[in-house]
Amino acid sequence: MVPNIPEFLRFLKTIVTESPLLSLLLVLLVLWLLFSTGLYFVEHNVNEPLATFGDNLWWSLTAMQTQGFNAPGPITTWGRVIASVWSILGTLLFFGAIVSSVTVYFLIRKPRPLGEVAASVQYNLGRLEELSAEELETLKDVADRLIQEHIDRSKRSP
Repeated sequence: MVPNIPEFLRFLKTIVTESPLLSLLLVLLVLWLLFSTGLYFVEHNVNEPLATFGDNLWWSLTAMQTQGFNAPGPITTWGRVIASVWSILGTLLFFGAIVSSVTVYFLIRKPRPLGEVAASVQYNLGRLEELSAEELETLKDVADRLIQEHIDRSKRSP
């Protein structure tokens, strides 16, 4: 089975450009650095495994991803408060960013092929008496756009 690379790249482009992924990842990065810094200041003099800023970054990253490398973790009260809030918030943001971005991809209205839209308009024109005022307005808008698109296309091509 060969992966469809162009379709996968389109999928990634859509997620990056039309979903909140980049914004959420930026917020996640800033919060990760802030919580790691707070944890460092509270734990570095009293907790040997979290003595360096790098150790705190690593601990915070694994706590956010629920990898289980959280032992021994913070030992001070404030360290545990910071770590608890970060573990919950980081996990929600991390997985939320992924889930929301993929969800947005599937909820984006895909443009329908022109022939399919035209067929739908033609079908609805045949049953005008059955349509409500709102449906008639929508049909009129779609038909106007289709006609304008054809006019624009014919003006562009000789």
